[in-house]
Amino acid sequence: QLQLVESGGGLVQRGGSLRLSCAASGSTLDYYAIGWFRQAPGKEREGVSCISSSGGSTNYADSVKGRFTVSRDNAKNTVYLQMNSLKPEDTGVYYCAARVLYVSTCLRPNNYNYWGQGTQVTVSS
Repeated sequence: QLQLVESGGGLVQRGGSLRLSCAASGSTLDYYAIGWFRQAPGKEREGVSCISSSGGSTNYADSVKGRFTVSRDNAKNTVYLQMNSLKPEDTGVYYCAARVLYVSTCLRPNNYNYWGQGTQVTVSS
């Protein structure tokens, strides 16, 4: 059973940076595409970024393009989300999730089989 644990969240000022990690246990991440999602209070969960199992394909929400970068190190069983130029509207709980197939619609939370518990990101103005 694949288990995912996010880390790296915290409080940062506008314009700052954070790097989130999504560490897997119980199974290898090699076979899974990974999505990053976030949820702000009172709002629906939204897709931020996703990456294919090999890392060769990525996708980003328009709101984070040019600021966020997703990457993975399958040898370490870990996926990363580098977040730069953070804005207050980036505040929320960030989740990583795994699915077997990478699809162009991977920013939608549908059909992800495994989810982490989330890590809080707060960007102050």
